[in-house]
Amino acid sequence: MLQPAPTAVLAGSGKVETLTGIAAGLSWLVAAITTVALDDIGDWLETENYAIAAGLAGVLFIGLSVSGRWLPRVGAWIAHAGPWLLVLGLIQILWQLASAKFGWLPQPFFPPAQGIIEVYTFEYDELATHFLASFKLLVVGFGIGSAVGFLIGVSIGWSTAAGYWVHPVLRFIGPLPATSLLPIVFFAFPSSWSASIFLIALAAGFPVAVLTWSGVANVNTAYYDVARTLGMKPLGLIFKVSIPAALPNVFVGLFMALGAAFTALTVAELVGVKAGVGFYIQWSQGWASYANVYAALILLALLCSGSITLLFRVRDRLLSWQKGLVKW
Repeated sequence: MLQPAPTAVLAGSGKVETLTGIAAGLSWLVAAITTVALDDIGDWLETENYAIAAGLAGVLFIGLSVSGRWLPRVGAWIAHAGPWLLVLGLIQILWQLASAKFGWLPQPFFPPAQGIIEVYTFEYDELATHFLASFKLLVVGFGIGSAVGFLIGVSIGWSTAAGYWVHPVLRFIGPLPATSLLPIVFFAFPSSWSASIFLIALAAGFPVAVLTWSGVANVNTAYYDVARTLGMKPLGLIFKVSIPAALPNVFVGLFMALGAAFTALTVAELVGVKAGVGFYIQWSQGWASYANVYAALILLALLCSGSITLLFRVRDRLLSWQKGLVKW
């Protein structure tokens, strides 16, 4: 049986990718037409603007698909993103029909896309205030917890005396969920902000301490022998041998700590702090403003994903020899 030539395969593949991109653009155009052609069952102020944005996106996707054969990078992007763009366009159509047009989904629990855009349009200043409050809490709490956990992990892994005194405390307190200490913490600290910082730091510190300790304790002894032969002092062994060799474990701990920090952040904002995305979600739910709830959840998801992406960038830079080993 004759095999197709490589150029023919590539050409066929390019046609499929182009058609997928065109189909994706058409789906977004249909979503725009559906939005303006059918009447809304509710009062949504951003319906027209949403339809314009969806239509422009559809035209853009079609244009990128057609120009992909002359612009390789654009073609590669549309080939990768085309199926997702098509699915998102179909979701837009179903979302419009089910929420804003025919009311198959109960309102106000499932608002349409224009309802969420309306929140960003008219309440962007309040959302930005709460987003910055959450970001500040996360950065301070995660930074303190990670730093303290790193120091504890290095101490336990290097010093038998520190391991004797600190290890039992770590085993006793560390596995305890930080959020279970809410009744005590908010009473013991002078403000809800400082109490939230403590909870986030406690949640982040434990995985960093354990993984750092594991990394330091499992460094190959041959590294120490070579360093001592070259005349390196104990302090140099810690900073130039032990810590660099333990960095892969440290970053695993940091990734685990980031997830724990987000959990503690959300719970703290739901319970005690009077500013932040979690507080805004609870406040909006109390007023049955579910469009505001979804808008805040999208911001929280972007904060979580962006933080993990940033941490991966730092990891890939510091551990370039491991780049690509773990994907995100």
